[in-house]
Amino acid sequence: MRLKKINVVILAIMSLGCAVAQAQVAVPDMGKLTATGGVSTVEGAGGGGLVPWALISGYGTRDSWGANAHYTRVATQDYSLDTYGVAVGIADRVELSLATQEFRGSLAPLDALRLKQDIVGIKVKVAGDAVYDQDRWLPQIAVGAMAKRNKGVGGLGALGVTSVKQLGAKDENGVDYYVAATKLLLDHSVLLNATVRATRANQMGLLGFGGDKGDAYKAKLELSAAYMFTRKLVAGAEYRMKPRNLGVDNEKAYYDAFIAWFPSKNISVTAAYAVLGDITVFNPKNQKGAYVSVQAGF
Repeated sequence: MRLKKINVVILAIMSLGCAVAQAQVAVPDMGKLTATGGVSTVEGAGGGGLVPWALISGYGTRDSWGANAHYTRVATQDYSLDTYGVAVGIADRVELSLATQEFRGSLAPLDALRLKQDIVGIKVKVAGDAVYDQDRWLPQIAVGAMAKRNKGVGGLGALGVTSVKQLGAKDENGVDYYVAATKLLLDHSVLLNATVRATRANQMGLLGFGGDKGDAYKAKLELSAAYMFTRKLVAGAEYRMKPRNLGVDNEKAYYDAFIAWFPSKNISVTAAYAVLGDITVFNPKNQKGAYVSVQAGF
């Protein structure tokens, strides 16, 4: 049933994207302000590094479209996460994204661990405008979904472990749903964001969905705050609550401090210090390290 739900979400995303794209002009106008498309999260959606925002990816206005591609690497003491993908923003209202995550271990007994998942996302702006509503307190509000397909467990074949279900997860695949509210205060050069995500995902889905400690959807709060030193240089911090569904993973909240540079509308570079908490009980160490992301598009 849950796999069928994922397929329905993916088909809906593809159909909506085709229908809306046909109605748009062929050449993107890049009419939005620099940095107002955000950067790419580790799950592919537009926002900060860890948290999706209500902003729509790309620099296309409501009469156009925009797109970008990104590569992100997070390296902690004992693990690394590589994410790459693309996102398309249509009429500054609809965002479609596709990303792949690859997770690797480097410390025994999990030094051969390999995890991978694909994520298809959709985001729709439903109210407000972060730029043009400066005279109102109403934030820009968007709703979104991320359909995630886990590709299994690699490197632990000698232990007979090839699926996240063998680690306690109830499902290999799942869908996250979220509502994001973003307020941009141009007079103060400040951006504030709050996202509420309904999720069953363990470590974003890399360790599957649900588990021996819980299988129901839980609402988790995610926060971002950023200060714009200039239109091309932004710094801020993020915090993301996480569920704790697995007995083998005492999952902790994620948080980071970041700085993003936008030398032009075609490229951005983000650097951060990220803290990802414990990954498994087999290595109960607070994982923290460097985060670097490059995004190119229009």
